[in-house]
Amino acid sequence: MSSHVSAIPAAPSAQALAHFEQAFAFETDCWDVHDAFSRGVQDFVLLDVRSHELYQRGHLPGALSLPHGKITEGKMATYPKDTLFVVYCAGPHCNGAHRGAVRLARLGRPVKLMIGGLTGWIDEGFEVERALSPVVAAP
Repeated sequence: MSSHVSAIPAAPSAQALAHFEQAFAFETDCWDVHDAFSRGVQDFVLLDVRSHELYQRGHLPGALSLPHGKITEGKMATYPKDTLFVVYCAGPHCNGAHRGAVRLARLGRPVKLMIGGLTGWIDEGFEVERALSPVVAAP
């Protein structure tokens, strides 16, 4: 008798390696974002793609508020075309970051999703900032 875990065999190692290595082209994690900001390495723009109201309640330090539905060519035009954007939303239960990533990719912009979102950030024990007014993405 097998479990649901082993009922479908694992992919061959070469296929698994390709899959997992490719994932790094699409995503980063909370620790890597925190490490970059802690070291003053800001070679990407961090976008909180939730609503401005949720951003005000708590967001990652250094993040700009730009709800995924407001990501437009006009708003992105102020950034060089090769600017890397890292998007996040509330957490694994939210697909807002995926929506933001789709919008940026459709605009031809480099983008990665920060897995875990705000929930993952808090789970790592990192500080959250609160804002009195939204900070909208601008260079």
